[in-house]
Amino acid sequence: MSSAFPEIYLVRHGETEWSLSGRHTGRSDIPLTANGEAAARKLTELLSGLSFSAVWSSPSARARKTCTLAGFGSEALIRDDLAEWDYGAYEGVTTKAILAERPGWQLFRDGCPNGETAADVGARADAVIDGLREMAGTVLIFSSSHFLRVLAARWLGLPPQGGAHFVLDTASISVLGYEHDLTERIIRRWNQR
Repeated sequence: MSSAFPEIYLVRHGETEWSLSGRHTGRSDIPLTANGEAAARKLTELLSGLSFSAVWSSPSARARKTCTLAGFGSEALIRDDLAEWDYGAYEGVTTKAILAERPGWQLFRDGCPNGETAADVGARADAVIDGLREMAGTVLIFSSSHFLRVLAARWLGLPPQGGAHFVLDTASISVLGYEHDLTERIIRRWNQR
């Protein structure tokens, strides 16, 4: 399904050892696994034939490597506001381990000690959306799961905590866009591999 309106293609980075083991990977630069690199290369086929007004990437090495392996590294503008959620004290820790110490904890509701809250991430997502709306063109974005989930929630006008209702696999593609006019923001496709 094509659209007469600009679209925003969201690409989650390829697999890393930490994404594979469920460890929260915010600001740590964990490299892609061999499987992550292979999946990033396959993105080339899925994105071929598309034209983008801009390509934006998170500053993380995993997002930049995915962007490069997908064939867009030379075009990418690195944007700090696309960085993954800052997990603070929970960096490198699994949800299971956090819940053992803090029963009932939920990232999108509770945030992270010495890290970001959903509102913090939502403010960065809003800045990205402002840039997208000013550009008014089709944009390709490489980033990480939790940030992209908050971005999707904010795109739809949901609170940042609404990102909890979306799931993203590694090396997946999602598309944000519009329906009848530029006031009707929608999700056109989600979590495709």
